[in-house]
Amino acid sequence: MDCIRIRNLEIFGHHGVYSEEKRLGQKFVVCADLYLDIRPSGLSDDLKLSVNYGDVCKFMDSFMRGNTYYLIEAVAEKMAKALLVEFENVSSIRLEIKKPWAPIGLPLEEVSVVIERGWHDAYIGLGSNMGDKKDIINEALSRMEGDDDIKVLERSSLIDTKPYGKTDQPDFLNGAVHIKTMYTPLELLKCLNEIELLSGRVREEHWGPRTLDLDILLYDDIIMDTPDLTIPHYDMKNRDFVLKPLCEIASWLRHPVEGKTIREMLSSLEMKDGPASS
Repeated sequence: MDCIRIRNLEIFGHHGVYSEEKRLGQKFVVCADLYLDIRPSGLSDDLKLSVNYGDVCKFMDSFMRGNTYYLIEAVAEKMAKALLVEFENVSSIRLEIKKPWAPIGLPLEEVSVVIERGWHDAYIGLGSNMGDKKDIINEALSRMEGDDDIKVLERSSLIDTKPYGKTDQPDFLNGAVHIKTMYTPLELLKCLNEIELLSGRVREEHWGPRTLDLDILLYDDIIMDTPDLTIPHYDMKNRDFVLKPLCEIASWLRHPVEGKTIREMLSSLEMKDGPASS
């Protein structure tokens, strides 16, 4: 990925654990690597397709002067997020916050914190078979759109499907959505679970009726298996109610474990069983 580098921007701020640091303030030094696709701006000579590093510097200066934190870890975390939200062409950032006058009572050139943060691609499965299913799903999508750590990029249409696993329950409405997120996978899971709770979701019966079901299907190309989360979704290859809406918005996407595209996985399932029950 291409990069615009900002080195050793000096900013005066009031961050620190000690009261005198907040009262008197001190100098901080900031380095930033902004990752984005520079080719379109390089070919067109159009600044709108890149990022104005002067604006980035002014933004960082304003942010550090306008906020106060105990830890430079918090300065880095909060500022990285603010930069990624403010400058849409930037896909990820490496940020270093240096504190050259750290009050430790010993000779020290500087102490610094370095973090890397960015937007990640994720695909979420949507489902509901209780209440006003369409409104419940749309409300969940609105809550995602209202979260600064999530950008909703593309939604599939919603399809009516038969229940899967436990069949003696109402039909489902299912769909899929492509998002970009700054959340880690487990943070995203927590966010989605909170949205489910706001819809009235109660987890009483495995595969039972539910007002809202939000499943992380894919997250970048990662493969992970923990007690709380498995990515890719462990059974998506057997669920046409997942693959159909996902194929609508990302037929070309390749499953990192199966090695097949979503379209190929859906075709294989339909050839194997005919249109599968949901």
